[in-house]
Amino acid sequence: MTDAQETAADSSLRTTGGAPPADDGLAPEGLPIPLLEPRDGIPPVIADEESLATVVAAFAAGTGPVAVDAERASGYRYGQRAYLVQLRREGAGSALIDPVACPDLSGLGEAIGDTEWVLHAATQDLPCLREIGMIPSRIFDTELAGRLAGFPRVGLGAMVESVLGYVLEKGHSAVDWSTRPLPEPWLRYAALDVELLVDLRDALEKELDRQGKLEWAREEFDSIASAPPAPPRKDPWRRTSGMHKVRRRRQMAVVRELWTARDKVAQRRDVSPGKVLSDGAIVEAALALPPNVHALAALTGFGHRMGRRQLEQWQAAVDRAKALADSELPQPGQAVSGPPPPRSWADRDPAAAARLSAARAAVSAVAEQVNMPQENLITPDTVRRVCWEPPAQVDAESVSAALSAHGARQWQISLVTPALVAALA
Repeated sequence: MTDAQETAADSSLRTTGGAPPADDGLAPEGLPIPLLEPRDGIPPVIADEESLATVVAAFAAGTGPVAVDAERASGYRYGQRAYLVQLRREGAGSALIDPVACPDLSGLGEAIGDTEWVLHAATQDLPCLREIGMIPSRIFDTELAGRLAGFPRVGLGAMVESVLGYVLEKGHSAVDWSTRPLPEPWLRYAALDVELLVDLRDALEKELDRQGKLEWAREEFDSIASAPPAPPRKDPWRRTSGMHKVRRRRQMAVVRELWTARDKVAQRRDVSPGKVLSDGAIVEAALALPPNVHALAALTGFGHRMGRRQLEQWQAAVDRAKALADSELPQPGQAVSGPPPPRSWADRDPAAAARLSAARAAVSAVAEQVNMPQENLITPDTVRRVCWEPPAQVDAESVSAALSAHGARQWQISLVTPALVAALA
């Protein structure tokens, strides 16, 4: 039994509010317990400055790590803003905060800024938390901890079940969190998401320590917490689903014009771009190059439910692309830094292809040895870059320096360098 499983068996972590199926109040041995209610009940939603000040004071006076989560309205609203923030801390209890009514949470962020924040899949929530003034200095990512510890399933529900022995109801993960007022079942789900997060963190810390990986995890957490905001994506229209079908530059210009027009409408209406016009419809119009509104309306995605005015705005975008001079058309491929796609290596540089093949096998062996996914041991992009342009003199020092230059952490460099030196040689 691992330390994490021993922690799961510790009855002191069994919170109230579950619904054990057995008459004696205990779950049958080996069966997880459904967690149906937060131990302190569903907290009220904080939606005014006075209530927020009370929460800030409570969390500032609390002890230990702070469990933090955020709910977005992906697929419903434009952008990735937070529509609910959940927190829990020993001595403060749980809090549900409406960041629409309280858009500036910098005071709360400062009150707990020096405390370790416990998040699950931190890189998903940190951008929207940053937008409302919540920026941690230290984090513990339970999803990443699970990956490093070798757990096969690292979703929050799976981790809580396998480590702590509870079942979380996940039926509301994809709802429209911009809905107001938020239904009580959604609020219960949101509160339960932070209910056991610190317990999970403590159990995973013990397991990582048992495996000798705790310092590795801390390096990863520090890297995430100190990372600057991601820069805006260049030419985001190129990520339109189905873009691989679009070959001609004029057709690419149609995708760009339609994508840009759709984005403006979606931003103005604050709805998901896909609800304005689907990616499939954009690609259909690009391939067909319709000469008029009537031809556009016949295409998939521009059916009878779309009004004349809407059709005219999309046809205007198509016409703008058709009117561009050849010099204004987008280039076939997006300019990228770094090596070409690996599938072309064998023709362009057989020696580099051989290095990559050997390096992948070597990294796979190390990943299996330490029981974690290869991409967490070292990113595939880093391996490709080092193999495409290896150091002039291949040795441990030069390979370590190359890995460091590409952003690898020290624990990764220590593990991977010997294998890559052998592969590159």
